Amino acid sequence: MSIQVDHVTKRFGAFVVLNDVSLHVQEGELVALLGPSGCGKTTLLRILAGLEKPDRGRIFLHGTEATNRRVTERRVGFVFQHYALFRHMTVAENVAFGLTVQPRSLRPSPARIQERVRELLTLVQLQAMAGRYPSQLSGGQRQRVALARALAVEPKLLLLDEPFGALDAKVRKELRRWLRRLHDELHITGILVTHDQEEALEVADRVVVMHQGNVEQIGTPDEVYEHPASPFVCQFLGDVNVFHGRAVQERNFPALPPLPDGELVAPVGTVDEREITFVRPHDLDLNRNRMNPAQVEAIVRYVLTAGSRVRIELIAQNSTQAIEVELTKERYRELNLREGEVVFVHPRRRQVFKILRS
Repeated sequence: MSIQVDHVTKRFGAFVVLNDVSLHVQEGELVALLGPSGCGKTTLLRILAGLEKPDRGRIFLHGTEATNRRVTERRVGFVFQHYALFRHMTVAENVAFGLTVQPRSLRPSPARIQERVRELLTLVQLQAMAGRYPSQLSGGQRQRVALARALAVEPKLLLLDEPFGALDAKVRKELRRWLRRLHDELHITGILVTHDQEEALEVADRVVVMHQGNVEQIGTPDEVYEHPASPFVCQFLGDVNVFHGRAVQERNFPALPPLPDGELVAPVGTVDEREITFVRPHDLDLNRNRMNPAQVEAIVRYVLTAGSRVRIELIAQNSTQAIEVELTKERYRELNLREGEVVFVHPRRRQVFKILRS
């Protein structure tokens, strides 16, 4: 099922939750709505499900307008963050629930329902748990039951609202890889709401980054991470160092990094602009000696060696600017750095945004 969100606006009182949002999701695509709390992503999901109505705009499902269609007419499966399983029902009964409450004319036979439940429990690798109750399952198992229940009615569209948010980090990682494999097998159109950047980048075919009710950027995981369209996207998708500066007029434009809180060299004609430069910690290079005049001198303040990479916090000389650097273990051992030592920093890659002065 393809989805077309056409200029949707939604308000709660005076607060604009969604501001003229448009989006197209292709059939069989898994799209992540990514953003901080309050950005409008769950409201958009509820509008797609038919649980909310937009104040303006239209929703099309597979080319047919569904703005005013009831929930039961949309063929949508919904998976919530907190499972919403029936505690008094077994796993098998929970999975069968959506089928047993269908109108008599559409309801499968009892034998077909049992067969469908067995198929789904095998699909989510819980066939041995059919007779257990939700309280007897782990969090990851309960979430898989919730997903199986959503799939039981053979939805054309699967909506997942922070489905792994209540789980610990290890289980989340396992389940999102499992969800990606499951999606590749079933090819159901899916919308995943999450505030977890790693989850969105790992699971989705495309990512919709949202902020304050607006769509900031839509693209593949590589596109939004490697080529962010705005400072917000750049900062939201992983750790970054932020350098502010004042543009000055100069005919030559050498490729120098901005010094922390200092002036930036900019091309002629940009004197009314400010620049913000973002550099990810793994895109910074460290040297013990100054290799070129573009390097920033800094002091090592803190070193964290736990994990697969070494994180180093620096303080730029003559500034209070903190700089985070991420090195491989091999590079760290080669430099043999200690807290309090002077080093020289240079970005291998950076994202620069120009902001007009108000």
